[in-house]
Order: sequence, then structure tokens, then C-alpha cells
Amino acid sequence: KNKEFRVRVGQSKIPYSFENLQSSQNRLALDRNDAMNSCCRDERDIGAFFYWAPAHIRDRFKEVMAKNLKGSGDYGMFALGIYNGQGANRLEGNNGVHMVTRFTYPHQFSNGQILEAGIQALRGRFVPSTGPAGGFTPVMDAPEKGFKDERVGVHAVLYPQPFGLQAEWNWGRGPQLNDGQTMLTESSLNGGYVLATYKIDGLRWGTLFPFVKWQHFKGGQKFERNAPRNHVNDLEFGLEWQVMKEIELTAVYHMMNRTNVASAPYERYKADVLRFQLQWNY
Repeated sequence: KNKEFRVRVGQSKIPYSFENLQSSQNRLALDRNDAMNSCCRDERDIGAFFYWAPAHIRDRFKEVMAKNLKGSGDYGMFALGIYNGQGANRLEGNNGVHMVTRFTYPHQFSNGQILEAGIQALRGRFVPSTGPAGGFTPVMDAPEKGFKDERVGVHAVLYPQPFGLQAEWNWGRGPQLNDGQTMLTESSLNGGYVLATYKIDGLRWGTLFPFVKWQHFKGGQKFERNAPRNHVNDLEFGLEWQVMKEIELTAVYHMMNRTNVASAPYERYKADVLRFQLQWNY
């Protein structure tokens, strides 16, 4: 009656990470962080996902969204699912599935402030793609069904009333190109981000969300060809201006310090980028 128990079947978002579940309308940064998003490119896959949350917790998720507090939506207090694992709209590589589970709880204090915290984990086997790198193609040091692909992550979100703080971190193992770029092996990974913001209401024209975000990641980028090691240490300064409910303008100064994972020899680079986005919500 209260839809406390739900099952989603088909292509759907994978319940791993708070920021992965945020829509672009609710996310402050223009891009999702590499550390959490590297588990599930495009955030979606074919699977079956079970969600449970008591009615009063579902109401709390709705309250967060109604108050424009940059929530992730209602993906249950507890989630459990199985999914393909090779990524959305990609060919199956090993006739296996991934498993994922997540628990999150939004606690509301007597003053109305909401603090959400939780934990998530996933496990399966992944078959990366390979191709020429430095004149030859690396070999895969893995069983036929691919490399272990497992992670555990934590998140904590203090919703902006008016100050907000959002942080996530995860640890795990997965495929990664070795230093000699000759072989893909199983290796450890870890990384996450911290984002701080302040909600400024009461303006003549809309609402402002100034924010700063730091992200860090060390690990194989499994969805890229040859799963190269990605080392990210980025800093972003941004401002989102919600002119009205339908229109948002975001400006971000992004200080990049990361690996070029698109092509060999996968070198580190630094770049300062000024980015703008105009978004129409309908």
C-alpha cells in the first residue's frame, strides 16, 4: 500500500554511491567523481534491483527533494540487486552477473537538519577490452571469467540548510594495466571526494549554491581499453545559480591533475579549465 517494497527490472541505475544516483539536475559538480563512478560507467546496467524503506523514510527522501537540498532521490533505505556488470549497452563478456547492496539512513535532528550516512558494496568479475598500447597489445593475467571486481564504499551527506557537506570514499580490487604496459593484472584501488556548499536563498532572482570539491583516485579505469591506472587529484571551485526552477547556470573553475586514460602511454597531465553550463529543467 505504501510502496515500501519495490523491485525495478531492466536497465536502471545501480545503487552504489550517493553521487552516482544524483541526477544532473540535483548534482552541483558538472561531472561525477572518478573514484565512485569508475565502478559503473553511465551509472546504469541491465538487472533486477530490490528496494525497501519504511513510509516515514520515503517521506524524508521526498522532503529533501521538495526543499531543493540536492538529494539523490528515493533508492530505498536498503537495496539489493544483481546486474550484468559489463556496463550499459555493452556486450556480455563472461556470462556472469554482479551483485550490489546498499544501506543508507537519513537522520533528522530536532532542528530540522538532516544527516544521511550509509555503506554500499558490489562484487563480480569483469572482462576489460584490450588493444594496441605502445606498439603491442597487453595480455590479461586473469581466469576466463575475468578479473575480480569488488568494492566497498561509505558516504555521509549533511544537507545544505544552509551549510552542506558531502563526502564519499571507496576501496576495492579490479583490473589494471601494469607499469610496463605489457599485462593486465588484478590490483587494489581507492578514492573518493569531499564537497562543501552553502545554500543562499531569499535573493530577488533565484538561489545560489557556491561550492568547492576535492577528489582523489588511484586505480584501474576498467571501462577504458587496457584498464590503465588512473591517478586523479583534482580541485574544483564552482557556483550554481538557479535563476528559477526551470533554469540553472553553473560556472566551474576545474584544476585538473590526472592521467590521460584515453590513449597510450597514459601519461599524467595538469590543466586549468573554466567551464559553463546552462541547464533547462522540464
